[in-house]
Amino acid sequence: MNHAIREAALSDLNALLALETACFEGDRLSRRSLRAFIHDGAHHLLVWEEDAVLRGYALLLFRRGTLLARLYSLAVHPDCRGRGIAGQLLDAAEDHARQRNCMFLRLEVREDNRAAIALYEQRGYRRFDRVTDYYEDAAAALRMEKRLRGHAKEGMQQAPAYYRQTTEFTCGPASLMMAMHQLDPTQALNQRQELQLWREATTIFMGRGHGGCSPHGLALAALRRGFDTTLYINDLTPPFLDSVRGEDRRELLERVHSDFLEQLATYPATIQQAILDRRQLAELLSRHEHVVALISTWALDRRRQPHWVYLSRNSANTVFINDPDSNTENGQALDDSASDWQSEADYRHVPISLDQFSTMASYGKRRLRCLLAIDRRHG
Repeated sequence: MNHAIREAALSDLNALLALETACFEGDRLSRRSLRAFIHDGAHHLLVWEEDAVLRGYALLLFRRGTLLARLYSLAVHPDCRGRGIAGQLLDAAEDHARQRNCMFLRLEVREDNRAAIALYEQRGYRRFDRVTDYYEDAAAALRMEKRLRGHAKEGMQQAPAYYRQTTEFTCGPASLMMAMHQLDPTQALNQRQELQLWREATTIFMGRGHGGCSPHGLALAALRRGFDTTLYINDLTPPFLDSVRGEDRRELLERVHSDFLEQLATYPATIQQAILDRRQLAELLSRHEHVVALISTWALDRRRQPHWVYLSRNSANTVFINDPDSNTENGQALDDSASDWQSEADYRHVPISLDQFSTMASYGKRRLRCLLAIDRRHG
């Protein structure tokens, strides 16, 4: 018998659908989804065939702009199990992820699927989370991870506690909460804290809706809670002014900014102007372990929105972001703006190359760059 692993083609669609039905009782991929995964995109679908008959597949998903891959599904026909096909598909999936320079491969697996869990553990995957009520039949899932390049010490087992923002305008408070909680576990990770921080740090207006948070307002909120805080910023003019329409709104935003500056003046050496190019970013990230950073979401979702993320455990050429805007709950999209295939694991402790981060850490026409370094209060 002759077998091969290759990329899926449209001619495989009927066979893939039949394989999906044979392998899974629920949570099946639809014909429409399988067709989409065969076409080009941030994914890769491999099939295992024997004598021109499709017997298995592996589906990889990639988060745009990052060094992260996720094994969304691995299937082998029930009549062909026990022959090492799953292991071959897993090896091929890992090889493809490495070719795309991915640092980690993550996955979810049913907690009661002992054979699959044993395979993953034999291949070096580590458990890092358990999610209840994950599957269609309410079964729990284990989340696992394998580092594909470099040392394994920077994996999810060292990741900080994660908090998903509960509104579209509170990414700043959610990111700051993760940083403060990592330094002081008594700091709450709940909506009450999230909204309180937003009230303290908001710009009032932003574009057409509620205002996000000013870097100066976030710095002030952290200082009030007893953390050593330094704001590194390349532009000392009021941030986000270009995003606000209407002279009355612009004047109000400027007043808010002036008030933040007046209050920050009571804290010594809080604001440092810096160009924050790649070299400076590398130097600052090597000095500060807990950083809240402003990015543009263009590299991640093509939306060009200002967005705050929490950076932790950065290495020489890689930063790890914790993005509070996962827009998922138990792996399911909360609205139509999110992919049905997203998982919270795609947003926690996500590796990004320093070069890529340097590009995305800039927002708006003025190319605003800012980092908020948080540390424990000394003395």
